[in-house]
Amino acid sequence: MPIPDSRPRGLIVTADDFGLHPAVNEAVEQASREGVLTAASLMVGAPAAADAVARARRLPKLRVGLHLVLADGPAVLPPRRIPLLVDAQGRFGDAMALDGCRFFFLPQVRRQLAAEIQAQFEAYAATGLALDHVNAHKHFHLHPTVLSLILRIGRRYGLRAVRLPLEAQAPALLRPWLGLLAWRLRRAGIAYNDHVVGIARSGAMDEATLLRALDCLGGGITEIYLHPATVSGAAIAPSMQGYRHADELAALLSPRVRAAVARLDLRRGGFADFAGGALAA
Repeated sequence: MPIPDSRPRGLIVTADDFGLHPAVNEAVEQASREGVLTAASLMVGAPAAADAVARARRLPKLRVGLHLVLADGPAVLPPRRIPLLVDAQGRFGDAMALDGCRFFFLPQVRRQLAAEIQAQFEAYAATGLALDHVNAHKHFHLHPTVLSLILRIGRRYGLRAVRLPLEAQAPALLRPWLGLLAWRLRRAGIAYNDHVVGIARSGAMDEATLLRALDCLGGGITEIYLHPATVSGAAIAPSMQGYRHADELAALLSPRVRAAVARLDLRRGGFADFAGGALAA
């Protein structure tokens, strides 16, 4: 179900790509302990996933969810199980438009896709962490086939909330797909945020940008997501060459940002908190 409009304004501050690199994990732990971070999205097949899980277990206030990787990243299943999805090294490509067509039109590809999505849910369940939310790397859950599989498979693993990547500057071309995603989540009884901030400035959510976002929060529940790390750019991943990860970490730790959040007197937490659980302090 949608997060109720009758609730006061709320804020979820999420770090994506948890597990991608030790520098990302270090930033998540620091920003959870000392900054305004309240949630993180875990890449279960990423190189530093085990380190991320160990850190998350030390952070009881950090809400953790599954960051499904179906593009530009490593799969969980070996290449021999999903040869229509990944290269010989077990990595998804970044031709998302082409892959989206293949997901929709080719049953054999869909079967392998379903197997990989289930494997990622299983890998998350094996961590023992509570499942706060689910989203997909590069927002691939906007694809109707991907969303159908998430909803069908995720229910067996306690799926309760999904990110709605609805930003004020969303292109008109995406609006129908965003509306369809929201409608399907409501119909399925899955909680979601009202607004998101972080798409237009992905990789550049510095202190000034974060302060502007806090100053312009709308009604309902807003998720602000970032990509913090203690180092930046290609040191984290080749596809992130222009990302300013360290600036995003600095923003999460900024005394000015912490003061701005305190002045707003918002409820804060993870998705599951606003869907009926206890709120983070």
